[in-house]
Amino acid sequence: MLVLTRRAEEKIKIGDNIIVSVLSVEGGVVKIGIDAPRDITILRMEVLEQIKNENIEAAQKGVEDIAQAVDLFNKKLVQGAKE
Repeated sequence: MLVLTRRAEEKIKIGDNIIVSVLSVEGGVVKIGIDAPRDITILRMEVLEQIKNENIEAAQKGVEDIAQAVDLFNKKLVQGAKE
């Protein structure tokens, strides 16, 4: 990890097309601006973690739903065979 010290209104360039600007520093809060191409996704880490957790939860739920559907289908097959 590269660690840099910047003051308000200073910038950092990443690669050929990303510029990170320090807009202001007030107390313990740093306001930054990121200038990047539209095809580059920029997410706060807490949002990324939330999305990841929701995806894991949804995937697990999908497996449970499929298992329930299989059980129901099998019960219907058994009932149909008895009739």
